[in-house]
Amino acid sequence: QVQLVESGGGEVQAGGSLSLSCTSSVRANVVYSMAWFRQAPGKERDFVARLGTSYGTTSIDYADSVKGRFTISRDNAKNTLYLQMNGLKPADTAVYYCALASGNLGQRDRLEYNYWGQGTQVTVSS
Repeated sequence: QVQLVESGGGEVQAGGSLSLSCTSSVRANVVYSMAWFRQAPGKERDFVARLGTSYGTTSIDYADSVKGRFTISRDNAKNTLYLQMNGLKPADTAVYYCALASGNLGQRDRLEYNYWGQGTQVTVSS
């Protein structure tokens, strides 16, 4: 049973920074993607960023709305995915979810991801 545990959410003023972490209970497969999605009240769960690895080759992708402000990274030794969020805006307010697509290179569609964390709240005040 794979478990993903997120941490690092909170409240910050516009222009501030937060860092999210997601620790997996299992080591990554040789082909996988880990991603961050977010869901604001009354809205769908949207793609934020992904990091995919296939036999040692890594690819990274960002939603246009966060490109240049957010950075996704992973520490394989710790089985942990990170999301560094800078220049936060009120529009970034949402519950942020970590997701894992094990055995395939999941892209931006949440249906491609097998496992999900419980979510962590990020609130950006103006």
